[in-house]
Amino acid sequence: MMTDPVADMLTRIRNANRISRRRTTMPASRLKVCIAEVLVQEGFIASYKVEEKTPSSELTIDLKYGPDGENVIRTIERVSKPGRRVYAGSKELTSVLRGLGCYVLSTPRGVLSDRTARQQGVGGEVLCKIY
Repeated sequence: MMTDPVADMLTRIRNANRISRRRTTMPASRLKVCIAEVLVQEGFIASYKVEEKTPSSELTIDLKYGPDGENVIRTIERVSKPGRRVYAGSKELTSVLRGLGCYVLSTPRGVLSDRTARQQGVGGEVLCKIY
């Protein structure tokens, strides 16, 4: 039984990135698909695809690497955990590595990056930090 599906997603991405795999798969959920969409918009992964399978859907993420094979994702870590939720307002959100990284937030307007949340003036639960 998996108690934290978001942490499982991040660990699968981290493990695939560490061994330079081009693709990783995991069980799909709406939250995971929204996180993958934010990672595509911010340029950390190449693409994602949801495949309908029985009994549940599968999310496939295509990782992105530099021209010489260097990792685009250096660190991806969970911030808010089931035992300790972390919330931040739009004014409390700081940039990660002077804008080279980002936070992924779950807000009332959906899952957003920290840049988009600051522009829209919303805060929420800080799901993960990536750079």
